[in-house]
Amino acid sequence: MEVCYNANTIAGHPDVHSPVTTLTKENAPAFYEPDVQILTSGGLRIPVHASILVSASPVLENITDRPRKHRSSEKVIPILGVPCGAVSSFVGFLYTSRCTEEEMEKYGIHLLALSHVYSVPQLKQRCTKGLGERLTIDNVVDVLQLARLCDAPDLYLRCMKLAASRFKAVEKTEGWKFLQDHDPWLELQILQFMDEAESRIKRTRRRRQEQGLYLQLSEAMECLEHICTEGCTSVGPYEVGPTKNRGPCSKFSTCQGLQLLIRHFATCKKRVNGGCLRCKRMWQLLRLHSSMCEQSDSCRVPLCRQFKLKAQQEKKGDDGRWRLLVKKVVSAKTISSLSQQKRKRMEESRGTVGDYSIRSFKL
Repeated sequence: MEVCYNANTIAGHPDVHSPVTTLTKENAPAFYEPDVQILTSGGLRIPVHASILVSASPVLENITDRPRKHRSSEKVIPILGVPCGAVSSFVGFLYTSRCTEEEMEKYGIHLLALSHVYSVPQLKQRCTKGLGERLTIDNVVDVLQLARLCDAPDLYLRCMKLAASRFKAVEKTEGWKFLQDHDPWLELQILQFMDEAESRIKRTRRRRQEQGLYLQLSEAMECLEHICTEGCTSVGPYEVGPTKNRGPCSKFSTCQGLQLLIRHFATCKKRVNGGCLRCKRMWQLLRLHSSMCEQSDSCRVPLCRQFKLKAQQEKKGDDGRWRLLVKKVVSAKTISSLSQQKRKRMEESRGTVGDYSIRSFKL
């Protein structure tokens, strides 16, 4: 058997209702009559049960346990500074753990403040999510200030991102003008957040460019081995030689540029005096290959073994930077290989392998 307590609409306030709770037979005698009243700013008194407040909020528990001046006096808890409807919605959440979309739309900011003051984490989480979904250009500064005061980091970060991404529109709002006049510290935090976000974008762009360069060098190393071992369209090993019937490889754009560089390197007269930039580039590619090669004794790439011996005998000042470059290129090669394998498995699972595996086999 259940006994349901459902107070009527409070007189004089047709939009404010007392909380509703369903009680079982065992605890009905203790809870049937409200023993505490909550006083709002408008003078409204909301009858509630002390046991509900104690179980929902440690702050309200401490307030409830305070001794009264007179034993016969009625216990009253003032919740001031917010609309009566917000207090009613707050008390209703303490009873039901539910908050309607209409209440969140109308009293979301006040409920967040109440949930923080009275330590109701479940309501605070609900308000953080609800207010985050309702952020606009006009209210983002107000919600940001409240999120900082109420220690709501998720909502704070969401407000910061919106303010930074739409700053030109935000700085025209009344909230921003008020912020400049009364809270310059928060204004500085927003500007610093924007600067850090821009720096992160630049760092990401720079890392992508560097990664692209390392991938190009990794591809050039593969093409160099391919040319010196198998031969390509116009350059190949002396005992094999290029063939006109050989079709372009899968990385022909890189191979073609490398073949032209090799042909120039073989016939250039300026490289003896070190005055040719193209020859210097080829020299660096040969050195990079030697640093990455693990089979220098049997390697077919020219000067591979010589560069290995020279590197062991000499300790240059830029040796540390060169090792870092080699490490980055090897890492890019590994990542590229793994991504190719992943794409291959995805294509095979879809039944659209095509000639991708053939091209991989040729490489």
